[in-house]
Amino acid sequence: MKKNQFLLVFFLVLTSAALVFNGCKKDDDPVDLSLSSLTAGDIDLNGATSPSDVPVEPVIKATFNVNIDPATVTASSVSLTQDYDGASIPITTEVSNNVITIKPSQALGSGTLYKLNMTAAIMSTDAKPMTNIDRTFTTAGTFSPAGMVAHWTFEDNANDVVGSYNPSANGVVDITYAVGRNAAAGKAAKFNGTTSIIEIPNGDQLINTHDFTISFWVKTNSEGIEHGHFVMGLGGYKGIQFEVFGGYDGAKFGIQYEFENGTTDSDDMWFPSLAADANNGGFQGWDFAKSLTIEQMMAKLKDNWLHVTYIYDAAPKKGTLYYDGEKMKSFDFNLWPENEIKRTTVGLKYVGNPAGNQLAFGFIQARDNPTLTDGWADYNSPDNNHFKGQLDDVKIFHKAITANEVRLMYESEKP
Repeated sequence: MKKNQFLLVFFLVLTSAALVFNGCKKDDDPVDLSLSSLTAGDIDLNGATSPSDVPVEPVIKATFNVNIDPATVTASSVSLTQDYDGASIPITTEVSNNVITIKPSQALGSGTLYKLNMTAAIMSTDAKPMTNIDRTFTTAGTFSPAGMVAHWTFEDNANDVVGSYNPSANGVVDITYAVGRNAAAGKAAKFNGTTSIIEIPNGDQLINTHDFTISFWVKTNSEGIEHGHFVMGLGGYKGIQFEVFGGYDGAKFGIQYEFENGTTDSDDMWFPSLAADANNGGFQGWDFAKSLTIEQMMAKLKDNWLHVTYIYDAAPKKGTLYYDGEKMKSFDFNLWPENEIKRTTVGLKYVGNPAGNQLAFGFIQARDNPTLTDGWADYNSPDNNHFKGQLDDVKIFHKAITANEVRLMYESEKP
């Protein structure tokens, strides 16, 4: 009997010791890696609903329950992609204990859906992997592609909201700000057709580039006007200009291009009614032209909001014009005649008066130190083609945006 009691006691002691030992062992085991929070500033990216108000320059912080092995946080284990085209967005990452900080290398597009992915390749310092994580968010505002270098929204001022291309102290003359094309668009700059002008210093920096895109909304006002509209200009065709013809039967960009040998010359993205391409009697360099009747063209250019986008893509040497998200006309410098120097075009270049390098909204060039000295280009004459109407959301990119991006921008912003 005593022997049996002894064995029972001995067994209980061993069992207790084993439980204590095993309990201690579990406490010392590495803890599984899990995400505790995911934020962009004070915006929760880890909630049940994907947020739609994330800033275009977010600082994303992923906080985990234990410390992270920095060597496992790489370009393949953390990625950010653009939803509409699957493009990979360059990011930088930094690990501090249990926090991964993620920053896009450039401003994101506005009004755009993005997906953040963190894979099981990320491990804790105890070599515990995490479960694959996908989270989405949308940036604030209407859609714009990433990479804008300037954007003027004209919300009661003429400041550049993404860069530093602001008007000089005396560079805004007789401008008012009125309700724009819709409530979401806010206000637009209003020009009186005789004296209104906005001058942006260092405009040459905006067009001295290989790839180029400019996009804007314009609405002419024909009341009391018997001439065309110089909507904007940087030394006229010695840099860039956009004008609407007096009969509202067409419009054009005049642009200065640079060649491989360093020389330059101008060329027009000229889009009249009944436009023709190379297959329909037009110039051999015009590879596409949409033929609009005079009535159709006037419906776009006269007293109506129009979304205008011009793109120069340096690699294929192609220029393309869009109205309201639709391709209107395009050219290919490679299709120009043999031995024509424009076949060597490398990009855009300002070659006007260096002291007159202000980008002007409302006229073909700035008031002081003009490049064009002809009478028709004199700002001081109220009978010249001063712009009358409204201008809004002027955007400039040093890249060639895609046709899909043009369409999405128009659809997001249209009246």
